[in-house]
Amino acid sequence: MTPLVNTAEQTTKQETRTAPSWLARLRDSDLWWSFKHHPSAVAAAILLLLLIGSAFFAPLITVQNPYDLASLDLLNAEIPPIWMEEGQWPFILGTDTQGRDLLSAILYGSRASIVIGAASVAVSLIVGSALGLVAGYYGKWADGLLMRAGDVLLSMPTMLIAILVSALARQALPPSLREVGASGVIVLAISLSAWVQYARTVRALTMVERNKEYVQAARLIRVPTWRILIKHILPNTTTPLLVTATLNFGLGILIEATLSFLGVGMPPEQPSLGTLIRIGNQFLFSGQWWIVLFPGLQLCLLVVSINVLGDWLRDALNPKLR
Repeated sequence: MTPLVNTAEQTTKQETRTAPSWLARLRDSDLWWSFKHHPSAVAAAILLLLLIGSAFFAPLITVQNPYDLASLDLLNAEIPPIWMEEGQWPFILGTDTQGRDLLSAILYGSRASIVIGAASVAVSLIVGSALGLVAGYYGKWADGLLMRAGDVLLSMPTMLIAILVSALARQALPPSLREVGASGVIVLAISLSAWVQYARTVRALTMVERNKEYVQAARLIRVPTWRILIKHILPNTTTPLLVTATLNFGLGILIEATLSFLGVGMPPEQPSLGTLIRIGNQFLFSGQWWIVLFPGLQLCLLVVSINVLGDWLRDALNPKLR
């Protein structure tokens, strides 16, 4: 009779064979199935990856650094796109009035817009989630104070708040730091009004979750409050937060572009898509249409792809539509 050998090594190997990896779980999930069978979401994801990848690998695929004034030549100013009669290689999309390669400027500008949009979402998500957890869990005066502050911010247009904060912060900073801290000021201006949406969402879900049995059980065994909020309640709010963050990512890029277009965003020495559109708009009726058309098209493709993914994610995570 053969003896049974049950060593720790064999047990570990058996658990490794039976436990699926996170990639296998993702491949077998309903979310991945929904994504594969949604052509618009697949196309938007591919387009978004191409746009973000080209923006962050811009130093490797562009012909010049638009931030480096030494690489600019005024003799190359206002060259049309390469398919036109006066086009020149390697300026595929032409140049602007400073001799800056437009494709290089668009890719570098896209990187600035994407980073600012993502940073504003991250700040708003962290602040809004924290305040929403506190307001929903404790209630009473904390809930009233935080939600009334949110009501005040919601009573004013988001763009107006962003313009006021951006203008005031620029005046408060010393002249030597205004251009360096321009991106941080824009992130602060966008996040100041965007956190309310996250806070309201988390507050509503926290008020439901705090009365459930697992939270009551955690209180009975004296689990710290911060651990209950972060480990137990917060994970149950991730689905609506993920959808909101995706949609607000595109909105943050649009707000940054609008601020830069109005002249209170990124400086001309650090062009974002909004800055490029503002500069090109001045020459729209003088024949240099490409200076404003291509940055505007890049902004449109970027925001549309994010919004399409956000719409798909909202439907895919909605249990009522399954």
